[in-house]
Amino acid sequence: MNNDILDRLALTLEARKQADPQSSYVAKLYHKGLDAILKKVAEEAAETIMAAKDGVREKIIYETADLWFHSMVLLAQQGIHPDEILNELARREGLSGIVEKASRGKDTK
Repeated sequence: MNNDILDRLALTLEARKQADPQSSYVAKLYHKGLDAILKKVAEEAAETIMAAKDGVREKIIYETADLWFHSMVLLAQQGIHPDEILNELARREGLSGIVEKASRGKDTK
């Protein structure tokens, strides 16, 4: 059921690529381009961090939803479906984070 919302949102975000920027927030973001989308993702990430620091559960949920939404706008703009992210998470399931990062040549500190 929860994957259903991701699929429906992905379809909506894809449809907004053709929408009038004057009538759709997402279409307006697409129209402004990648930098505007990245700015929103960064802004929502910062707001999520601040909500977590405040420790108010409802604020954390609300801000995380905004972060996920804007991350999905970014994914759609880049032509990436949420299933690709879910598949990557499934691939990592059961792997040690240290081992997984090392396999990509990432610093494990």
